[in-house]
Amino acid sequence: MTVESTAARTPRRSAGSKAGTTGTKRTRTTAKKDAGAEPQLVQLLTPEGKRVKNAEYDKYVAGITPEELRGLYRDMVLTRRFDAEATSLQRQGELGLWASLLGQEAAQIGSGRATREDDYVFPTYREHGVAWCRGVDPANLLGMFRGVNNGGWDPNSNNFQLYTIVIGSQTLHATGYAMGVAKDGADSAVIAYFGDGASSQGDVAESFTFSAVYNAPVVFFCQNNQWAISEPTEKQSRVPIYQRAQGFGFPGVRVDGNDVLGVLAVTRWALERARGGEGPTLVEAFTYRMGAHTTSDDPTRYRGDEERQAWEAKDPILRLRRYLEASNHADEGFFAELEAESDALGKRVREAVRAMPDPDHFAIFENAYADGHALVDEERAQFAAYQASFADEGGN
Repeated sequence: MTVESTAARTPRRSAGSKAGTTGTKRTRTTAKKDAGAEPQLVQLLTPEGKRVKNAEYDKYVAGITPEELRGLYRDMVLTRRFDAEATSLQRQGELGLWASLLGQEAAQIGSGRATREDDYVFPTYREHGVAWCRGVDPANLLGMFRGVNNGGWDPNSNNFQLYTIVIGSQTLHATGYAMGVAKDGADSAVIAYFGDGASSQGDVAESFTFSAVYNAPVVFFCQNNQWAISEPTEKQSRVPIYQRAQGFGFPGVRVDGNDVLGVLAVTRWALERARGGEGPTLVEAFTYRMGAHTTSDDPTRYRGDEERQAWEAKDPILRLRRYLEASNHADEGFFAELEAESDALGKRVREAVRAMPDPDHFAIFENAYADGHALVDEERAQFAAYQASFADEGGN
């Protein structure tokens, strides 16, 4: 596969000279037609499960063992099962909302496993696979979406910040933290996750500016899942997202986000640069959101089956399974054991959520103002009357 990277500090042709990045207006039909096409990116494992050699990035996964490959596969399978269980729980009224990662397992597991224990991670609200890699209990994630905690874990215990709902703001937090790491003289790195939609936020642009000027040891990891809720990527950017790094003076690289080996290699490279004092890197993991943006979304309203089916053929879990089988790195016994472990995880998560208390309906009125407020008091009273009406109906 072709490697398209801005890592080398050499003159490059303009972005407008690349196919698909000119000023020509692209229609929705064109976007659909292009869904199955391969962009220029780093890829070490094809959708068919075949290993591809890459002179620049092979060394970052050269020593990977069959056991570690099985571990990556296990991570993705269990993360997908946990995600599916959470979606079901929301549909059953146990969670208020859920943001699924279906289809993005390789991007998250590959990058998450590339981090060291002393690295610090700043997620958005969809990084369930990264949370898994950092040792966060899945039940703690679900407590937040149930409304019974504000995250459920101590960020400093796992070097994994709490989920950030405000789009893009965590990139500024990550940049500031990374600047502090550099001033402390530590050799650890920081990684900030965001999506293609967040790449249009001013906070992200400011993060790029500050990190470049101060040579901050931060990796910006963009999961380009093609859709910012209902808007396709071409309405977010005239050029591929990774190319934006050029304008800020640091490297950018696009990797096949459904290739866990490719993501692992590229993220290791970027984190190594950061730890070595070479400053920030932008990694664009080119992947796809197979499900809805959240459980309140209906993706059938803005994208068709054709596009989804094209991406299903690139499923990150299936491609690694094909590679494991073709290389004789895993047998049926391994897959059977993993299926049983997956079922056990699903049961544990389900039972943990159903054992959680109902959220305090009146907690939303607390801490809105330091000294209270008449309008909040009025809203609280109105809400109390509304809640009481259900009890009255039950009594009748």
